[in-house]
Amino acid sequence: MAKAAKKAAKKTTKKAAPKKAAPAKAAKKSTKKAAPKKAAPKKVAKKAAPKKKSARKPNAAFMAPLTPSATLAEVVGSKPMPRTEVVKKIWDYIKKNGLQDKNNRRMINADAKLKPIFGKDQISMFELAKIVNKHVK
Repeated sequence: MAKAAKKAAKKTTKKAAPKKAAPAKAAKKSTKKAAPKKAAPKKVAKKAAPKKKSARKPNAAFMAPLTPSATLAEVVGSKPMPRTEVVKKIWDYIKKNGLQDKNNRRMINADAKLKPIFGKDQISMFELAKIVNKHVK
């Protein structure tokens, strides 16, 4: 008799468990729906926190003055300047003289001053920093 009572009790608990699980799932769904509403104010708070941090400091290696070679000095000037300024001045020269390729704007056409620096008639804008690196000390 005891075994039969235990089996009956297990059957009723198994049947009762799915009924309890269903409301739990519904409760989980309702909490998921409520969670995005709570997340929005938290995002605002996170955005406000970085403003309190100190201002970003430039890397000293990028700001170190470098002396351009004689061929590069014809385009950017002979004064020592940071690598970023050298690239800016080359871009100013390229735009001033319309040296970007008309069909593919990523390519830069060399003129008489730039050909000794580039070493070829046309380079990609992504090669520009590498070429500048060869002409500064």
